[in-house]
Amino acid sequence: MIFDTLIQHLRAKPNTWLVTGAAGFIGSNIVETLLKLDQTVVGLDNFATGYKRNLDEVRSHVSPHQWQKFRFIEGDIRDFHTCVEICRGINHVLHQAALGSVPRSIEEPRLTNAVNIDGFLNMLVAARDAGVESFTYAASSSTYGDHPGLPKVEDQIGKPLSPYAVTKYVNELYANVFAISYGFKSVGLRYFNVFGPRQDPAGAYAAVIPKWIASMIRNDDIFIYGDGETSRDFCFIDNVVQANILAALSDDICRNHVYNIAVGGRTTLNELFANLRDSLAAEGIYYNKSPIYKDYRPGDVRHSQADISKAQNLLHYEPTHDLTAGIKVSMRWYINQYKQFGTTST
Repeated sequence: MIFDTLIQHLRAKPNTWLVTGAAGFIGSNIVETLLKLDQTVVGLDNFATGYKRNLDEVRSHVSPHQWQKFRFIEGDIRDFHTCVEICRGINHVLHQAALGSVPRSIEEPRLTNAVNIDGFLNMLVAARDAGVESFTYAASSSTYGDHPGLPKVEDQIGKPLSPYAVTKYVNELYANVFAISYGFKSVGLRYFNVFGPRQDPAGAYAAVIPKWIASMIRNDDIFIYGDGETSRDFCFIDNVVQANILAALSDDICRNHVYNIAVGGRTTLNELFANLRDSLAAEGIYYNKSPIYKDYRPGDVRHSQADISKAQNLLHYEPTHDLTAGIKVSMRWYINQYKQFGTTST
């Protein structure tokens, strides 16, 4: 596996990495992996959607020596001066900071635009001027919009269905223009429904897997928007971490591209409900309620499934966890949180 070879190379020759959104679900998992590889890591977060406790958990999972290689800065990517400061001396930028959630973007389009477009442009300019070796950013499967084709192929997209999707598409446009205008090439990773430990189950905009796990543990009602046959390509967090490292260390020919990051599967919400219920039962917790069906939400894409062959062929991406394997790991983490703190909030 190419990734294993890269890991050995990194251990032998450490780099300095910048992870924006470092206190978030995805960012903190990336930080943890890099520190375990004895890398030097700078983390940025404004705690709008990230949590200090995520970084505390990272600290508990690495050695004291590894933790000393981490420097955290509380700041906002909407502040250009901050972006300039954090990019100094950096080899690789992994830009995860964003304001996620389709429903939130419909409620707060101006804020979503400010963070996801203005902030992204600030980071692009700062990274370009700092001469970083690579710039990898979190793109989104929402970019496919109303395109009906399955599986989703990178060069075939439709019209965006939400302000969030617009912002993520604009990120890709800016990245391409920077390659053309300045020779600054980056890599975009179109994430498909990422899930795993540290994903927040609380709040109005929580993702479906952590929200349902928390509801099942508490024996609360579960709501499905639509008939439950809406489908998604759920991707475990370890696959996303792998993709970020592969993208950062990829050859120049692999840059100025976007890649689907998923497993190439397709799971309906009804199937997901059954999978989560069975996985929880395997841990000795039984949920006997049926889901409650409600009206479809505006902006939701009906079906989503990724063609991951481009990432496999160019980045040598090889997902290690399918949905069931990822849920097994995630379920144990959420149950442990509930046992420790009496809550599933992260």
